[in-house]
Amino acid sequence: MINLPLWAALKKGARHIKFYTLLCCLTGFTLPSKLLAKALVITPSGTFMAADTTADSALLKKRLINNAFDDIFMQNLRVSEGGNDYFNKVKTLLTADLAPNFVLFSTPKSRFFAVFTPRVKIRLLDSRGAPVKSPSFMPGATVFYRLNEDTYKPEFLSFGYSHHSNGVRGPSLNPDGSFNRDSGKFTTNFYTLTYYTGKRIDKQDLIINRYDNLALEVHAGLFGLGMSEGLKGHYGFIRVNGSRMYNFAKAYDDPLEKGKKTYKNWQRIRFDFAYIADKYDNYSAVDFKKRLNVSLRYYYQFPFMPSAALMFGGGYRGQDDYNQFFEDSYGYITIGLASNLSFNPHQH
Repeated sequence: MINLPLWAALKKGARHIKFYTLLCCLTGFTLPSKLLAKALVITPSGTFMAADTTADSALLKKRLINNAFDDIFMQNLRVSEGGNDYFNKVKTLLTADLAPNFVLFSTPKSRFFAVFTPRVKIRLLDSRGAPVKSPSFMPGATVFYRLNEDTYKPEFLSFGYSHHSNGVRGPSLNPDGSFNRDSGKFTTNFYTLTYYTGKRIDKQDLIINRYDNLALEVHAGLFGLGMSEGLKGHYGFIRVNGSRMYNFAKAYDDPLEKGKKTYKNWQRIRFDFAYIADKYDNYSAVDFKKRLNVSLRYYYQFPFMPSAALMFGGGYRGQDDYNQFFEDSYGYITIGLASNLSFNPHQH
């Protein structure tokens, strides 16, 4: 027979067990519902979507776009060229336009991209001793900024600062007032704002990227700053620049994975122009022989040349861009090699 006090204690314990069981059940139903409410959001169509997943997806999409634009920026970087120019007013044995690009800022977290380019132009003259008459030192920095999110029709801006000098200390002018091309100092500084548009076309085993840009170049000499003696009134301080480039990426068999294709740069065609817009030497606004620089270049890459290309082209210089030789105007043909980061990005 059960003792009455013991029976009363058992009944009391059973009531406590039922209470705690009910409390646990209520908690179990309540907490998941609260967590679920925080984890889900209702889309405009009335369906449920994970809130955290939506934010993560938007962030991932943004970073993928920024990463793709970084490749687009690199395709538009200046390339280094070496070979020779023919039919120059001053004959040369070798010419080089060396423009290595040092990427200072590039991250999928940002729509900005920054590069420093310590550009140097060299001409080895076809004369006794094969002298190099004062190379053009043209270091500069450029910042790119993405304007839209369409990698098939990209739009972006760049802003750059450049310095141009020949590194010598002689007087810029001769006693008769002419420019000292032999040992005269040349200096100018300029800023460039450029707007770019592009279009990508995908074909069978081929990707075609077209890029156009239009730029305004303003030299500090326009305000009487940062220039060597004698340039004012004789050198172009305001210029309108532009270019159109077609870049062809071809599908090749991946050498490491059988059956897989990889796209690499194959051919490139680039047209550039620069027009001097301000008044100088009393040339009229339509005197293109003195105001217009144009060039057309063709590049060809073999699959074993990952960052270099054969180069052939030509053009006309209304105002030579080689420091103290700026008074010269002439047509030319150029043959050589080109290389830089611009040729590296693989297409997907």
